[in-house]
Amino acid sequence: MKLPVSFLCAAAAAALSFSVQAQTVKPDLGKGAATFGQVCVACHAADGNSSTPANPKLAQQHPEYLIKQLQEYKSGKRENAIMKGFASSLSDDDMVNISYWLASQKATPGFAQEKDLVRLGERIYRGGIAGRNVAACASCHSANGAGIPSQYPRLAGQHAEYTLDQMNQFRSGVRKNSAQMTKIAAYMTDEEIRAVSDYIAGLR
Repeated sequence: MKLPVSFLCAAAAAALSFSVQAQTVKPDLGKGAATFGQVCVACHAADGNSSTPANPKLAQQHPEYLIKQLQEYKSGKRENAIMKGFASSLSDDDMVNISYWLASQKATPGFAQEKDLVRLGERIYRGGIAGRNVAACASCHSANGAGIPSQYPRLAGQHAEYTLDQMNQFRSGVRKNSAQMTKIAAYMTDEEIRAVSDYIAGLR
């Protein structure tokens, strides 16, 4: 079953708002690279391809999504004490520059590890879970995990551990900055979340 249109429309409208805001500042990729190197590199690696499973890969992510997340870390809408500290040190220009620089970096591929769960992960990612209000992940994040610019983030190759943690945060209510994802995760079991997270890691 797909999510109600109202949820999807609200998400698109919010993303568009951040996209418009981002375009008011022309990105400076050189400054973005420099600021990233000063503030973000320790956790996310020199090119945005974190090698630490708990820290997300940011390379090739849609800049509008990254700007939105940084703004929400700064405001406290997305809770994370470490990221709030870093985001609070950034100006709006910094966020735009960093996000567009990261978008210009090539994402490294990942690999699924849970052989026993890959079919379940693929089934949920491509078809959702009928009768439980769990839409197909592909309907928003595309069949290959590339996402939809200005609307839904790229997922392909993301560390399974990071995706698993975020899904659990959505389900528990710790992460509150996506009504759609909170609704979806609420109807998924531990095994289903683990299966989807691992399948996403192998998308390319």
